[in-house]
Amino acid sequence: MTLDRRHIRIFFIHFFIWALFYGFFLYPFFFEFRRIPPDLPIRLAWIIVLFYFNYFVLVPKLLLGKSTVVYIATCLAIILVSGIVINIAFPFQPEERLFRPRDENHNLGRFVRELFSMLNLSAPIFISGLLRMYVEWRKNEDLRQVVEKEKVSAELQFLKTQLNPHFLFNSLNAIYSLSVKNSSQTSETIISLSELMRYMLYEADKDKVPLGKEMEYIHNYVQLQRLRLSDSANVKLKISGNEQSKEVPPLLFISFIENAFKYGTDYTGKTYVNINLLIEPLNLRFKVENKIGVQRTHSKNSGVGLENIKNRLRLLYPNSHELNITDNGETYSVDLTLNL
Repeated sequence: MTLDRRHIRIFFIHFFIWALFYGFFLYPFFFEFRRIPPDLPIRLAWIIVLFYFNYFVLVPKLLLGKSTVVYIATCLAIILVSGIVINIAFPFQPEERLFRPRDENHNLGRFVRELFSMLNLSAPIFISGLLRMYVEWRKNEDLRQVVEKEKVSAELQFLKTQLNPHFLFNSLNAIYSLSVKNSSQTSETIISLSELMRYMLYEADKDKVPLGKEMEYIHNYVQLQRLRLSDSANVKLKISGNEQSKEVPPLLFISFIENAFKYGTDYTGKTYVNINLLIEPLNLRFKVENKIGVQRTHSKNSGVGLENIKNRLRLLYPNSHELNITDNGETYSVDLTLNL
C-alpha cells in the first residue's frame, strides 16, 4: 500500500469514528425531539481539537521529548481552563441533559457536574496519548525488525565469505593429493570441482535453493572425496524422501560433511563416513557420522566451519531446529533436524 493511499484510508477511518461519536451524543435529542443544547456541539468540537492537539503536538514535543512533568502539567492546565471556560459560557441546564434521570429533581451539585465535565475533556487527551504512544512503539518495533533483518543478512554474508574459501582450500588439497600420485582421476576430480564451484557461484548467494540442487551438490562433493581417498569402501551416502517443492539455505550441510571427511581417516588409511538425509513432509533429518582419525587430535584449526554453521542455524532457524553433536572418543556424529 502506497503512502498516499494509506493516509486516505486513515482519514476515512478517523472520519467514520468521529461520525459515530457525534451520532451517539446527538441521536437522543433527535429521537426525543428535544432542542440540542447550544454548548453540546462546541463541547464535541473541542474534544476533537484536544484529541489531535495532544496527538500531533503535546505527545511528540513533550512526552516523547522526555518532558513528562511538563506534559502532565500542560494537560491538566488545558483540561482545567477548558472546563472552567465552557461551564461559565454555558451554564448547566437540567432540562438539556443528554440522558435524563427518572427523578427530574435529581441534582448532583454544581461542583460534581463541573468535575464530570472536566473528566469528559480529559478522555480525548488520555485516549489520543495512548494511541500516539502505540503508534510510536509500532514504528520503533518495525524499525528494530528492519535493523535486525539487515544485521542478520550482514552476518550471513560474512559467514558465507568465510565458508567459500574454507571449502575451496579443502577441495584443492584433494586435487593436490591426486596430482602427487599422478592419478588418472585428477582430471575427473577437476571436473567435479568445477561443478561444485559453479553451484557456489550461481546459487550460494541466494537466500534459499531447491532442496534437490543442494542434494546434488552434496552428492558431487562426496564423489570428489571418494576419488581422492585410498579406501572409500566405508563412505556411504543415503538420501530418502521427496525433495520436491522444498527449499533450504545453500551450503547448509557442507561444513558437517567436510569435517567428517577431514577427520574420519584412521591410522590404516581407511575412511569411515556415513551420511543420511531423510526428507519428511514437515521436517528434514540430516545425520553424518565418522570415526575419529589421527588428524583430529593434532589439529588446532578444527571446528572453524562448524562454528560458522552453528551461527547460520541460529540466524536462519531460530527455535525451529535441533542440533545434537556426540563425541564418544571413537565416533563423532552430528544429528540435525530442521522444521521446513
